[in-house]
Amino acid sequence: MSTPTVLAPVLIPRHIAIIMDGNNRYGTANALGKGQGHVAGKDALDPIVEYCVDTGIEVLTVFAFSSENWQRPPSEVALLMQLLTSTIHEQMPRMNEYRIRLRFIGDRSQLSHDLQTLMADAEAETAHFEAMTLVIAISYGGQWDIANAAKQLAQQVEAGELRAAEIDKEMLGNYVQLADAPAVDMLVRTGGEYRISNFLLWQSAYAELFFTQTLWPNFTADELAAMVAEFAQRQRRFGKTSEQIVKEQQR
Repeated sequence: MSTPTVLAPVLIPRHIAIIMDGNNRYGTANALGKGQGHVAGKDALDPIVEYCVDTGIEVLTVFAFSSENWQRPPSEVALLMQLLTSTIHEQMPRMNEYRIRLRFIGDRSQLSHDLQTLMADAEAETAHFEAMTLVIAISYGGQWDIANAAKQLAQQVEAGELRAAEIDKEMLGNYVQLADAPAVDMLVRTGGEYRISNFLLWQSAYAELFFTQTLWPNFTADELAAMVAEFAQRQRRFGKTSEQIVKEQQR
């Protein structure tokens, strides 16, 4: 593994989320075959995972396939599903070697039975690992996530198990994906776009946002390390004033 950038534990983000954008543009710019930009992007994940383990990041969540991506050409969707399958197979030895827990979030009902089985088996095999958690978002959308959580609470109200007046943000937050994980501290988007594209809307409410022109296949651990160093310099107020934060830090 590479030598990590050493930061005080309090300054290290617990949870980093990455929108891995720019694969198709990378393929076009490098005259690769159709869909080969996604193949190149698959290989870019390994050094990022290693950096996060070395640095002490607790959770890394990557956006592999959104709920909106189902609208892409069928041939591209098929390729992405194949790549997701091969990625899981390739990652398992690394998960075992580095003791990384592998999890998946998203609407699994649209995925093939074989892929769902592979995902469930990978989660079960790595569930006891504690070095870090790698979360892969597949068929995921932030609006779907929140609506799904609301639906579960509505069903409890219908069944008479819960009163609507009892529902608050804390209760709703217990039903979104990754409810048991730390909130997202850093949200990174590669590829030069300046939007979060329906990714982890609830979980990223107070995330620090980072955007880079770098296309995902070219994104390196060094660039992520520079972002983490910048994160350590930002003042996170969570609705408080700067003066309040300073006083709290002086206690």
